[in-house]
Amino acid sequence: QVQLVESGGGLVQPGGSLRLSCAVSGVSSINAMGWYRQVPGKGRELVASIRSGGITNYADSVRGRFTISMNNAKNMVYLQMNSLKPEDTAVYYCNAPWGLPQPWGQGTQVTVSS
Repeated sequence: QVQLVESGGGLVQPGGSLRLSCAVSGVSSINAMGWYRQVPGKGRELVASIRSGGITNYADSVRGRFTISMNNAKNMVYLQMNSLKPEDTAVYYCNAPWGLPQPWGQGTQVTVSS
């Protein structure tokens, strides 16, 4: 069974940076993965995705500030977040960017505040 474990969140000031990590187990390789975020009372929003060949896609709200990458040798996916804004505050999850999702992990909280 696929297991997703997110880490790397925390409290950061506006303009700061964080790097999130997603450990993927139960698969031999990662074909595609996305990073989602969710704030209380709203659905999950896909903010970045990556697929084989390193093809990436970003939501308009994060393009130019966030960078998604993956290391297939380690079954890891990362989200480098720069120039963070208070509106980036959310719980961040990794999961398949399309099709049926895998069981959701616990997510990692990102709080952007001064």
